[in-house]
Amino acid sequence: MTTEQMTGAQALVRALENVGVDTVFGIPGGAILPAYDPLFDSDKLRHILVRHEQGAGHAAQGYAMVTGKVGVCMATSGPGATNLVTAISDAYMDSVPMVAITGQVATSLIGTDGFQEADIAGITMPITKHNFLVTKAEDIARTIAEAFHIAGTGRPGPVLVDIAKDAMQATVEFQWPVQLQLPGYRPVTRPHSKQVREAARLIVEAERPVLYVGGGVLKAGAAAELKVLAELTGAPVVTTLMAKGALPDSHPLHMGMPGMHGAVGAVGALQRSDLLVALGARFDDRVTGKLDGFAPHAKVVHADIDPAEISKNRHADVPIVGDAREVIADLIVAVQNEHEAGRKGDYEDWWRQLNAWRETYPLGYDTPEDGTLSPQYVIERIGQIAGPEAYYVAGVGQHQMWAAQFIKYERPGAFLNSGGAGTMGYSVPAAMGAKVGAPDTTVWAIDGDGCFQMTNQELATCAIEGIPVKVAVINNGNLGMVRQWQTLFYDGRYSNTNLHTARRIPDFVKLAEAYGCVGLRCEKAEDVDAVIAKAMEINDAPVVIDFVVHKDAMVWPMVAAGTTNDDIKIARDMAPEWENGD
Repeated sequence: MTTEQMTGAQALVRALENVGVDTVFGIPGGAILPAYDPLFDSDKLRHILVRHEQGAGHAAQGYAMVTGKVGVCMATSGPGATNLVTAISDAYMDSVPMVAITGQVATSLIGTDGFQEADIAGITMPITKHNFLVTKAEDIARTIAEAFHIAGTGRPGPVLVDIAKDAMQATVEFQWPVQLQLPGYRPVTRPHSKQVREAARLIVEAERPVLYVGGGVLKAGAAAELKVLAELTGAPVVTTLMAKGALPDSHPLHMGMPGMHGAVGAVGALQRSDLLVALGARFDDRVTGKLDGFAPHAKVVHADIDPAEISKNRHADVPIVGDAREVIADLIVAVQNEHEAGRKGDYEDWWRQLNAWRETYPLGYDTPEDGTLSPQYVIERIGQIAGPEAYYVAGVGQHQMWAAQFIKYERPGAFLNSGGAGTMGYSVPAAMGAKVGAPDTTVWAIDGDGCFQMTNQELATCAIEGIPVKVAVINNGNLGMVRQWQTLFYDGRYSNTNLHTARRIPDFVKLAEAYGCVGLRCEKAEDVDAVIAKAMEINDAPVVIDFVVHKDAMVWPMVAAGTTNDDIKIARDMAPEWENGD
């Protein structure tokens, strides 16, 4: 054990180094300033100065998602800390491991409404996995170690460490390693063997099983195991928005994405199933539609590392608590045992039906008749030209759904997006963090013109710090998804969704150039490939492409909010004939 005299702030920096941090995204300010002084001397920590704390939080998320490490962001007290709240909430909803470090006013001022004081521990309590208020210098190193352990183990999530300014200024005897004091925190990773055997029995007895795969499979690094299980059982697989790439999109057992804008075949598979094997999925409302009409004839095997998720929304006939990788590995053995005993599922009729849906209702889109650009075509071509090795980071809305639908994901973790929170402004800073985490890989931010204007100031960070992301702005001049709902459910009354970009306010090309980036524009289908190719050739600066697309393009299929998945529409007033192929 090493011991050394230093300030609390030095202890903070040393602890960050010792837990393996190499990158911190943040902005200094009064209460956190003591920490920034020793940060200046650290040769192990790269601090990236962002332009807004929300950008720091999303960048930490993007970094965490591509590296598998815990992302780190840092901010000062009061408004600095509250600007992190959106990103913390986003990380909480999508189970992203992140530690947010905030400065707090001196302990003598806490509770007095001191300058730049906010009770950030209280504010973030419902949206963190755990949080700490540190008022003593001797607690700093241990708390950092505990925060990283909590964020990265079990179901990952954000942890906030709020440190009083005087604790950072005080002198302390620094000791490392530290003894964690986390009584009661023991995440279960090994599944119960009896439950796994019961799940295997149900799989081989089922006639219409579906492997319903959620983001937990990616978090557990269980894509290889999932492929083995799918091929062993022969059951169809659906991957949620958060699990894109867990099974390659091209795999013959893959039915696509389920949910509000899912493929007809995937939605139909869940609805007609007699057994759902839910792996690291949480029966989110965007997948289930109206809950009491979801998969009405299915028994449920629900495996999740978080016991609070099991039977939260849908009763589980076979609950399994454990890490997805270990659960799937054990399921493989249990299913093999069933096969060896002569018990094997026969899904031939099921696949006849599934293939009929898949062939009859493939994903597609219309090309605008007036010669304007189709947003789906743009996104599809980016995916085809950049290829499966790139990372794709979507904002929220129509472009997010098109990026999920029309880019083919062949590897786990290639698609980053804000699933649970649906955060506008996620894409650019998350892409920045992803590029820092994977500097040798192409990173495309696919953003809407509405989302882009919330956090595009991080382009300055990208330009200055040498982070050459590529940004495709899908510019339809509107808040597209909100406009789609107004078209469908509000009689076309477009209240406050037109961003008035017909006059090019702002001009995204000029804006990109002002931020030190390369700015390009594309308005015709015949120019799309050349513009994307040009962006792919530029690797010494960020690139922004303003793709001016048709404003009336819509995301289909669609299950309207409050309806059951049986009511899915493949286009306006057009529904699939479910029994096709029976």
